[in-house]
Amino acid sequence: EISWQNVYYYFNKWSKDGSFQRVWLNLLSKKKRKLDMSCVQLDGSHTHCRQKGESTGYQARKKSVTTNSIFLCDNKGQMIAMGSPKAGNHNDLYEIEEVLKEILALLEEAGIEHKGLFLNADAGFDSKSLREFLESKEIIANIKPNPRNGEQPDVYFDEELYKNRFKIEQANGWLDGYKGLIMRYEYLDVTWIGMLLLGFISKFLKKV
Repeated sequence: EISWQNVYYYFNKWSKDGSFQRVWLNLLSKKKRKLDMSCVQLDGSHTHCRQKGESTGYQARKKSVTTNSIFLCDNKGQMIAMGSPKAGNHNDLYEIEEVLKEILALLEEAGIEHKGLFLNADAGFDSKSLREFLESKEIIANIKPNPRNGEQPDVYFDEELYKNRFKIEQANGWLDGYKGLIMRYEYLDVTWIGMLLLGFISKFLKKV
């Protein structure tokens, strides 16, 4: 007989031993040709937390305790990777270079080349250090200039390419269609990531 206790036991076990991560990497590696990497989208997303847990904090704009996660999706809205969750009181640029190192490491492990990628991101990611980091990784940053940073005449920005950024908003909306993802119930980061990876896997399986 299947009980919720048994289901959660294995979900907890497979989250902590890296099984979901391995399944996702294996799927990406074997089916990466199904991805549209003509340009990729980067964005942060705040998730309301039912109870306090790891990497949670009060987010004034949401008027709630949230977790902030940085996601990368392809040009068709398929989530590819995410960085470690951060407390919601931090903005998208918080430890962004470390987060991107995690994301790029996952791409490398899946055999997905990141050099030469066009990367769209909104004005919340507009910082000199981030642009320099992406340039060092040979990624072309198409980040919308933030008016608060003043005029930046030498900054590359392609308005037409940036229109594709709505794909990650669609992807975030799709993830929010899962009851277990629109609200964070998981106390531990590792099990929260496990839930998100299940969402990634579910959508990609429908595609392949």
